[in-house]
Parts: sequence; C-alpha cells; structure tokens
Amino acid sequence: MEKREDMILTAGPSITEKEISYVSDAVANGWNSDWDGYIKKFESAFKEYVGTGHAMTTSSCTGALHLGLSAMGVGPGDEVVVPDITWVASASSVAYTGARPVFADVDAETWCISPESLAERITPRTKAVMPVHLYGHPADMDGINRVARENGLSVLEDAAPSLGATYGGRRTGSLGRASTFSFQGAKIATTGEGGMFATDDDGLYERVLKLGDHGRSSERALWNEEIGYKYKMSNLQAAMGLAQLERIEELVEKKRRIFSWYRDGLGGARLSMNAEKDGCRNIYWMTTIVLREPGRRDGVIAELRERNIDSRPVFHQLSSMPMFEDTSNPVAENVSRNGINLPSGHNLTKEDVGYVCSALLRILGEE
Repeated sequence: MEKREDMILTAGPSITEKEISYVSDAVANGWNSDWDGYIKKFESAFKEYVGTGHAMTTSSCTGALHLGLSAMGVGPGDEVVVPDITWVASASSVAYTGARPVFADVDAETWCISPESLAERITPRTKAVMPVHLYGHPADMDGINRVARENGLSVLEDAAPSLGATYGGRRTGSLGRASTFSFQGAKIATTGEGGMFATDDDGLYERVLKLGDHGRSSERALWNEEIGYKYKMSNLQAAMGLAQLERIEELVEKKRRIFSWYRDGLGGARLSMNAEKDGCRNIYWMTTIVLREPGRRDGVIAELRERNIDSRPVFHQLSSMPMFEDTSNPVAENVSRNGINLPSGHNLTKEDVGYVCSALLRILGEE
C-alpha cells in the first residue's frame, strides 16, 4: 500500500462563493444602521429550520449553555446531569453557574446519555439534565423527557454536534425546554467560532437576551440592572452562518455519503461504528469507530498518522478528569478508551476514504 504524500485531516469546512459573497457584503456594508442585519437574518432562518419560536446568536455554544443554565435558575447547590462522554464544555458550563455536573452513563449504540442511568443519578438537588446528541445522533429524547417530567427537571439540549439531525420527525434542538448549537470550525456548519441558543419558552428567551447583553435595561439607554455577560456573535460571523445554513441539507448529505463509504469499506471488521436508530436521522458529524480489542486505540492512531491519516480519540470520560468527581460508567469507559474519530471533513473524496479504510484494515490485521 503506497503511502500518501499529503495528510488526510480529521475535519474541514465546505466554503463556497455564497459564504464569501455574504461575508464580503457584511464587511463592506454591515455597519452603523445595518450592524446586525445578518444576525437578524441568521436567527430568523435558524429558528424556522430547527422549529423553535426563538433563536439567539452567541459567541460559542459554551456561552449559550451558560446563558441557558443561568436563565433556568441553575446555581450553587444545584446539580445538572450530563453524559460522561461529551466535550468538556457541557460540564464546564454547569460549573460556571456554581452548580455541580453529575455524570450519567451512555447508551451502548448511540453513545448518548442513557435515560436509565439518568434516572439513577437524580437527587433532591438535581435541577436540569443536558442531553448531548453525540457526533450527530439524537439522544433518546422520549426517555429523557419522561424522566425529566417525572422529576420536575428542565431539559437543555446540547445540540452542538447535531444540526440537521432528526428524532421522530423533529429536528434536534426543538425537543427540550431549550437548546444550544455550535459553529466552531470543525462542525457541520461553521462561523469560525460561534453558537446559538434556541427555545419556545418566551420568558426564558427574554431572560437569556438580557443576561447575554450585560443585564442591560430594555427601557433605559446604557443602563444595566444586573451583572450579565457578553456572549455576542458578530455580524460578519452571522453572514457566514446564514450562508452555511442555506446549504445545510447539502452539508448533511455529504456527511452521510462519507459515512456510507466508510461503512462499505469497513464492513465485517472487528469494530463498531456510528448507529442510526429507527425514527432518527444521524448527520454523522464525525465518523467514529470503537475497537473491540481493548488497549489498541492509541497505537492505531499512531499507525494511522504514520500513513498520513489524521484521527483523534473519542472524547475522554469527563468523570476521569481531575476537576470532576470520579463516577463508574462502564459503557462510557469502554467507548472513551477504545473509540477513534476518523477523518470526516467535507472535502473528503471516495478515494480518500478508501485509503483510510485500507490502512485501518491493514493495521488491524484484517485486510
């Protein structure tokens, strides 16, 4: 197998003349009286696409999570249940409020929070649950919402990796009390950095608006009534976000096509891949494998890199990190220790994926 000269990267955006045109217009004309023109267009298009009554741009998904939790009244002494496998921002945003993140195990197929484990983690201090639609597959929102209703909990969806995914015919981000999204550079749609808060709850939306604008009064100019935060997106970023959103179905289909190439190339290998449960549409943000031979993950990543294939480990189990409380979650531990994100950027060709599959099968001794 001849080694490629160029590196196949783990991620990469899809940028067309549409994005360049919108951003160029925002740079040239998006100031003074039109300083938020693209922000308004992006928010309006986003809430229509996701299916919520409100959407508010933010500087990051982390900021959107912090605002949402704060607006829900989460604070010191409270607990929020989050999955044990997700990017650290899910748990960090809980800590920002003074509350404590509590880690639940994940489903063995979807790698999203398990409703059964969630139920076991609830205490009298639990205020909310934060399901994460990991790598683009929706969490079991029927089960999660049922547990939340029975225990009086708010549901804040961390939909950062799942724009375009559906559950029971509805888009992720419209399935809880509120939701957040990420437009970080590796996501399916990007603004470089950025996020979105979405909800149908009018009161919650108004509270997030105020907290996200330094606690500013809506009736008195430049008057601040409480300590708030600055988690704003720029008009330039929103211009790019609008263009990406207008292409979102194209971007989702490319991700799904890339995954189909991997599925065809790795069929029969001793590993597990992303699932797609009945009634769900997975956007396959990151094609991911879980090795069935424990202890090989880091070596496989190193051998892939020797062949100019970039990859990365699945998110570390959050409860294993020094700033959080250690928790026994066996499914999360297995996925975290043995999972690998394969190259999944929009620019991949079928030949690129074929090269990755051949290399991986050879490394695993299954060629």
